Amino acid sequence: MTDADLSPQEPAYFRAVLTPHRSLGPKGFMVLMCAVCAVSFGTGLLFYLIGAWPVVGFMGLDVALIYIAFKLNFRALRLYETVDLTREALTVTRVDPGGNAKSWNFNPYWVRLNLEQRRGRSTELSLASHGKRLVFASFLTDGEREDFAAALSSALAAAKSPGPG
Repeated sequence: MTDADLSPQEPAYFRAVLTPHRSLGPKGFMVLMCAVCAVSFGTGLLFYLIGAWPVVGFMGLDVALIYIAFKLNFRALRLYETVDLTREALTVTRVDPGGNAKSWNFNPYWVRLNLEQRRGRSTELSLASHGKRLVFASFLTDGEREDFAAALSSALAAAKSPGPG
C-alpha cells in the first residue's frame, strides 16, 4: 500500500517498516575482510617459505568462503516487513530478499494481536482473525517485539474507537 492508495477519509493510524538488525555495515565488512586477507596471506606466506606451498591454496579458499558466507548473509538481511493500519484494514506486507512481496489483510475490528511468551525460546508475535494466523516480526529481538506489540496494540485500539481519527 502506498500513500496514493490512501484516500483522505482513510487516515493511517499506524505505519511501520520492520528490518532485521545489521551488526556489521559495509565499512566494517571491508575492515574485517582486509584483516582476514592479511592474516591468511601472512600464514600462507609462512607455509610457502617452509616448503608447504599447497597450504597457500587452502588459505585463499578460506578467504573466499568467508566472503561468500558474508555476502549470503547480507542478501538475507534485505528482508523487511511493513505494517499499515487504517480504520478499514490492517495490512502486513513481507518482502523477501529477492524482492517478492506478499501481503495479508485483516479487519482491525476482528484481529487479535498476540505476543506469546515461549519457555526457553524467543517470543512470537502473531495476528489472528477468522481462523487465519500470521506470525510476523520474527527477526526482531524480544524487547523490540514487545515494544512493537505495545505500539501496534495502542494503534489498533485507536482505530477501533468511534469518532474521527
